[in-house]
Amino acid sequence: MRALLIALAFGLFSASFSLNAQAVDPATLPKVKISKLGLYMEAKDVPDFLKKHAPRVLFVDVRTIEELLFVGVPDGIDGHASFGIMHYDKWDKEKKTFVRNPNPDFLSQFELWTLDKGIEKTDPIVLICRSGDRSALSADLLARHGYTNVWSVVDGFEGDMAKDGPNKGKRTVNGWKNIGLPWSYNVDQSRITMSK
Repeated sequence: MRALLIALAFGLFSASFSLNAQAVDPATLPKVKISKLGLYMEAKDVPDFLKKHAPRVLFVDVRTIEELLFVGVPDGIDGHASFGIMHYDKWDKEKKTFVRNPNPDFLSQFELWTLDKGIEKTDPIVLICRSGDRSALSADLLARHGYTNVWSVVDGFEGDMAKDGPNKGKRTVNGWKNIGLPWSYNVDQSRITMSK
């Protein structure tokens, strides 16, 4: 009996350690990257996490279709569901970009991929965006709809902006592309959803 308890305790410790080994300390994150579930990882940890939890894991890109087409797509995504939609008829003078509003179809688009892969609300889900803010917002929305194991990639596909030096203001600090993980400009149409 004692050996069984020790084995069980070791198993729980190992499982807990393996999940936490990829966790990011929320105290190191800007407020915009904080999610209610508090599950974070860096892009460098995604491939191993996906392998470890396959096939019961879902990897979804929540950027706009334009970003996928013109910036690139990480290898291995199961699907795409835009958290936001660009409005090319409205300009935000302060941000110097077109207005982006939440996608009212995000949840239904996301759930297409859960059904496609047979993912339950307790299975691990990994979300990636440009730099970790939309993935955190998406995780919050999914949590409100009962998903309990949603991970946000805090450095996203393009990474954070350099704060100084010759690359100041450019997304060169971290992120999927900058650390050399595999990606492509070839978007698989069967992996994207389009808004109405």
